[in-house]
Amino acid sequence: MAMNKSHTRSISLPSRSHPITLQIEEQLNKIGTFEASSTSEAVSNGLCALVELYKSMDDLLNLPQTLQTLIKNQNAKCVDEILECPVTLLDVCGITIDVMSQLKENIRDLQSSMRRRKGDLSVETCINKYRSFNKKMKKDAKKCIATLKKMDQAMEVSILDVDQEVSSVIRLIKKVNACSISALQHVLGFLSTSSKSKLNKWLFSRLIVNKQRVACESQQISLNELEVVENSLSTKSATIQEDLEKLEASIEGIERGLECMTRSLIKSRTILLNVVSC
Repeated sequence: MAMNKSHTRSISLPSRSHPITLQIEEQLNKIGTFEASSTSEAVSNGLCALVELYKSMDDLLNLPQTLQTLIKNQNAKCVDEILECPVTLLDVCGITIDVMSQLKENIRDLQSSMRRRKGDLSVETCINKYRSFNKKMKKDAKKCIATLKKMDQAMEVSILDVDQEVSSVIRLIKKVNACSISALQHVLGFLSTSSKSKLNKWLFSRLIVNKQRVACESQQISLNELEVVENSLSTKSATIQEDLEKLEASIEGIERGLECMTRSLIKSRTILLNVVSC
């Protein structure tokens, strides 16, 4: 019986040194490097890299060895989990895209109001509307982050619990799912951070180290485009129009990345469904 099991494993599982397997591992490591920064460029680059990762995973799913492994274990709990994860990710992607679309509308309304200059009251009304939306957006983004964190924790446990016989396939797919969760957290983190709280934390840390250096170094704090606009509105900066344009462009870039991610999730899940339905 043991000999049969060993024989099945050697047929059904792609080698850890298989070119596609190695490529996926390299891409997983690359995506992690983008998450060190909260700028829109880093977020967009991370999403683009994730789309390339999904292309590699699709290649993995189409390997004969992978097909055999998944068909053999189609009723296993681990297969159900890798099918369920993309559904939740698609839901969060959809919510995030909708939020970004609304954010763009608010940005354009604010830009239009500032260009018309029909009195301070009109501009202030739009600023208050923008701030009100931002407050709700941050709250909703944090709720989505909490959902993703629970998924991430469950994913870590399930990766460890994968049966050795199917580990090299299922474990890799679960890693890709975990990477997708992390990428979405990165996007939502971009939307939910606050320049005020970041500045307060930074100032507190600098005060502890050296009170005299706070004033001259205060501009060195790293803010993403959303935080820059938030700060510009608070300080009535002369660059607010330029800052809003940069924010709108950054939102459009992230939107494109999320739309590509959505298509990749749908395609990969369709491939998985077709395989396990055999």
